[in-house]
Amino acid sequence: MTTSPTRNATAPIAANDRTGLSASPRVRLSRRRISIDHPDPRAGERLLADALGAVDRDALDGLLKQLVKVSVIGQKPDEANLAFMISMMKSIGPRDSIEAMLAAQMVSVHVTAMRSACRLACTDDIAQQESVTRALARLARTFAAQIEALSRHRSNGERGITVQNLSVQDGGRAIVGNVTQHTNMMVSEPSAADAAMDAGLVSTREVGEHEQPDARRGAAA
Repeated sequence: MTTSPTRNATAPIAANDRTGLSASPRVRLSRRRISIDHPDPRAGERLLADALGAVDRDALDGLLKQLVKVSVIGQKPDEANLAFMISMMKSIGPRDSIEAMLAAQMVSVHVTAMRSACRLACTDDIAQQESVTRALARLARTFAAQIEALSRHRSNGERGITVQNLSVQDGGRAIVGNVTQHTNMMVSEPSAADAAMDAGLVSTREVGEHEQPDARRGAAA
């Protein structure tokens, strides 16, 4: 990989740039060569590696070559399309090698999906429309799954817990604690009543009323 002097550097177009980083250097494509358009070779590689989440030069070379292949338009790599893909990867902000590979796949699937959408808009053949529609639907589902995979990876596989408000009408009672519900019975954890009394949510009299039927059934047995 080589570097060349800067010609047309791309500056952030939004004043509130969320990344807070300098614009990534452009990548120039020529026959059998990929070059980073930056006056300082080391700085150019570092900026591009940070944008793609590459940990070393080998990872940077590999990711760039893969993105170049996907950027092809009309059987020829396209610099503008490649710059778009690099910009999208930078906005995703890969934090490790797994996220770098996943982000590269995400932008590749997106580019391919948009190509399929273009084909769908440009064809009047019913058979082609059905074929492209199926391909576009699969790509859309894949992209959604990739977003979910990235989210799980960043949260270390933890699942979110949703807490909803509890409303108890007059004459009703609430069970405090984890509840295991089966077809014919409902059993609360033994510590639930104690926890409720400690919290002042249930009186001793109410707990005794719940325990009396169990005691009578035990005596009858």
